[in-house]
Amino acid sequence: MLLSAERSVLLLVDLQQRLMPVIHAGDSVVARAARLADAAALLDVPVLATEQYPDGLGPTVEALAGYPRATLAKTAFSAAADPGFQALLPAGTREIVIAGVETHVCVLQTALELLGSRHRVILAADASGSRDPADHQAAVERARQHGVEVVTSEMVLFEWLRDSRHPAFRQVQKLLK
Repeated sequence: MLLSAERSVLLLVDLQQRLMPVIHAGDSVVARAARLADAAALLDVPVLATEQYPDGLGPTVEALAGYPRATLAKTAFSAAADPGFQALLPAGTREIVIAGVETHVCVLQTALELLGSRHRVILAADASGSRDPADHQAAVERARQHGVEVVTSEMVLFEWLRDSRHPAFRQVQKLLK
Protein backbone atom coordinates (compact mmCIF):
# COMPACT_ATOMS: atom_id res chain seq x y z
CA MET A 1 0.00 0.00 0.00
CA LEU A 2 1.37 3.39 -1.00
CA LEU A 3 1.75 6.27 1.44
CA SER A 4 -0.69 9.15 1.27
CA ALA A 5 0.23 12.77 1.95
CA GLU A 6 -3.34 13.38 3.10
CA ARG A 7 -3.14 10.75 5.85
CA SER A 8 0.51 11.16 6.88
CA VAL A 9 2.42 12.92 9.62
CA LEU A 10 6.20 13.29 9.64
CA LEU A 11 7.68 12.67 13.10
CA LEU A 12 11.23 13.97 13.65
CA VAL A 13 12.62 12.13 16.67
CA ASP A 14 15.35 13.77 18.77
CA LEU A 15 17.37 15.41 16.00
CA GLN A 16 19.04 17.66 18.58
CA GLN A 17 22.04 19.97 18.61
CA ARG A 18 24.22 18.14 21.12
CA LEU A 19 23.32 14.69 19.85
CA MET A 20 23.85 15.01 16.10
CA PRO A 21 27.65 15.54 16.16
CA VAL A 22 28.14 12.00 17.55
CA ILE A 23 25.74 10.28 15.12
CA HIS A 24 27.40 8.27 12.36
CA ALA A 25 26.84 10.20 9.09
CA GLY A 26 24.88 12.76 11.11
CA ASP A 27 25.03 15.41 8.38
CA SER A 28 23.44 13.00 5.92
CA VAL A 29 20.74 12.03 8.43
CA VAL A 30 19.86 15.70 8.96
CA ALA A 31 19.92 16.38 5.20
CA ARG A 32 17.53 13.47 4.51
CA ALA A 33 15.24 14.53 7.37
CA ALA A 34 15.27 18.08 5.98
CA ARG A 35 14.38 16.72 2.54
CA LEU A 36 11.36 15.00 4.09
CA ALA A 37 10.41 18.13 6.03
CA ASP A 38 10.74 20.34 2.92
CA ALA A 39 8.49 18.01 0.95
CA ALA A 40 6.06 17.77 3.86
CA ALA A 41 5.78 21.57 3.87
CA LEU A 42 5.13 21.62 0.11
CA LEU A 43 2.49 18.88 0.38
CA ASP A 44 0.76 20.03 3.58
CA VAL A 45 1.92 17.03 5.60
CA PRO A 46 2.08 18.01 9.29
CA VAL A 47 5.54 17.82 10.88
CA LEU A 48 5.97 17.03 14.57
CA ALA A 49 9.16 16.69 16.58
CA THR A 50 10.37 15.28 19.86
CA GLU A 51 13.31 16.32 21.99
CA GLN A 52 14.87 13.92 24.48
CA TYR A 53 15.81 15.80 27.65
CA PRO A 54 16.32 19.13 25.85
CA ASP A 55 18.03 20.73 28.88
CA GLY A 56 20.91 18.30 28.37
CA LEU A 57 20.82 17.57 24.63
CA GLY A 58 19.70 20.98 23.41
CA PRO A 59 16.91 21.88 20.98
CA THR A 60 16.22 20.47 17.54
CA VAL A 61 19.05 21.25 15.10
CA GLU A 62 18.73 24.58 13.36
CA ALA A 63 18.24 23.01 9.92
CA LEU A 64 14.99 21.39 11.13
CA ALA A 65 13.81 23.75 13.86
CA GLY A 66 11.38 25.71 11.68
CA TYR A 67 9.36 22.75 10.44
CA PRO A 68 7.52 21.22 13.40
CA ARG A 69 4.06 22.54 14.20
CA ALA A 70 4.59 21.11 17.69
CA THR A 71 7.54 19.73 19.63
CA LEU A 72 7.22 17.31 22.53
CA ALA A 73 9.91 17.50 25.22
CA LYS A 74 10.27 14.03 26.75
CA THR A 75 12.31 11.87 29.05
CA ALA A 76 10.81 8.50 28.04
CA PHE A 77 12.71 6.94 25.16
CA SER A 78 9.48 6.17 23.31
CA ALA A 79 7.60 9.29 22.28
CA ALA A 80 4.43 7.18 22.14
CA ALA A 81 4.82 6.47 25.87
CA ASP A 82 4.52 10.15 26.72
CA PRO A 83 0.98 11.08 27.84
CA GLY A 84 0.96 14.14 25.57
CA PHE A 85 1.94 12.37 22.37
CA GLN A 86 -1.48 11.29 21.05
CA ALA A 87 -2.83 14.82 21.51
CA LEU A 88 -0.18 16.12 19.08
CA LEU A 89 -1.43 13.98 16.19
CA PRO A 90 -3.86 15.77 13.89
CA ALA A 91 -7.27 14.22 13.35
CA GLY A 92 -7.25 11.83 10.41
CA THR A 93 -3.64 10.76 10.85
CA ARG A 94 -3.27 7.18 9.66
CA GLU A 95 0.42 7.01 8.71
CA ILE A 96 3.36 8.12 10.82
CA VAL A 97 6.62 8.50 8.92
CA ILE A 98 9.48 8.50 11.42
CA ALA A 99 12.97 9.96 10.98
CA GLY A 100 15.48 10.60 13.72
CA VAL A 101 18.00 9.35 16.24
CA GLU A 102 19.07 7.16 17.77
CA THR A 103 17.56 4.45 15.62
CA HIS A 104 18.16 1.70 18.17
CA VAL A 105 16.75 3.64 21.12
CA CYS A 106 14.13 6.38 20.76
CA VAL A 107 13.24 5.77 17.12
CA LEU A 108 12.83 2.01 17.55
CA GLN A 109 10.94 2.21 20.84
CA THR A 110 8.58 4.84 19.41
CA ALA A 111 7.97 2.78 16.27
CA LEU A 112 7.34 -0.45 18.16
CA GLU A 113 4.91 1.20 20.57
CA LEU A 114 3.05 2.86 17.72
CA LEU A 115 2.48 -0.54 16.10
CA GLY A 116 -0.12 -1.22 18.77
CA SER A 117 -2.07 1.91 17.79
CA ARG A 118 -4.38 2.43 14.84
CA HIS A 119 -1.52 3.92 12.81
CA ARG A 120 0.62 2.58 10.03
CA VAL A 121 4.27 3.03 11.07
CA ILE A 122 6.92 3.85 8.48
CA LEU A 123 10.65 4.23 9.22
CA ALA A 124 12.70 6.38 6.85
CA ALA A 125 15.92 4.44 7.38
CA ASP A 126 18.18 6.86 5.51
CA ALA A 127 16.87 9.77 7.61
CA SER A 128 17.64 7.96 10.85
CA GLY A 129 20.90 7.10 12.56
CA SER A 130 22.84 5.95 15.58
CA ARG A 131 26.35 6.53 16.90
CA ASP A 132 27.32 3.02 15.78
CA PRO A 133 26.20 1.85 12.31
CA ALA A 134 25.74 -1.68 13.70
CA ASP A 135 23.14 -0.39 16.17
CA HIS A 136 21.32 1.41 13.36
CA GLN A 137 21.26 -1.69 11.16
CA ALA A 138 20.11 -3.98 13.99
CA ALA A 139 17.29 -1.55 14.83
CA VAL A 140 16.15 -1.36 11.21
CA GLU A 141 16.09 -5.16 10.99
CA ARG A 142 14.21 -5.50 14.28
CA ALA A 143 11.67 -2.84 13.29
CA ARG A 144 11.04 -4.65 9.99
CA GLN A 145 10.63 -8.02 11.77
CA HIS A 146 7.92 -6.53 13.96
CA GLY A 147 5.94 -4.95 11.12
CA VAL A 148 7.34 -1.45 10.78
CA GLU A 149 7.62 -0.53 7.10
CA VAL A 150 11.21 0.41 6.26
CA VAL A 151 11.62 2.89 3.40
CA THR A 152 13.95 5.61 2.15
CA SER A 153 13.18 9.32 2.16
CA GLU A 154 12.98 9.32 -1.64
CA MET A 155 10.37 6.54 -1.58
CA VAL A 156 8.27 8.66 0.77
CA LEU A 157 8.48 11.72 -1.47
CA PHE A 158 7.39 9.92 -4.63
CA GLU A 159 4.57 8.11 -2.85
CA TRP A 160 3.32 11.37 -1.36
CA LEU A 161 3.35 12.86 -4.89
CA ARG A 162 1.92 9.82 -6.71
CA ASP A 163 2.09 11.49 -10.15
CA SER A 164 4.53 13.67 -12.09
CA ARG A 165 1.57 15.94 -12.85
CA HIS A 166 1.24 16.82 -9.16
CA PRO A 167 1.45 20.64 -8.82
CA ALA A 168 4.42 20.33 -6.44
CA PHE A 169 6.32 17.72 -8.47
CA ARG A 170 9.02 20.05 -9.82
CA GLN A 171 9.61 21.62 -6.39
CA VAL A 172 9.93 18.21 -4.75
CA GLN A 173 12.12 16.95 -7.57
CA LYS A 174 14.54 19.83 -6.88
CA LEU A 175 14.95 18.53 -3.33
CA LEU A 176 16.54 15.39 -4.78
CA LYS A 177 19.34 17.20 -6.60
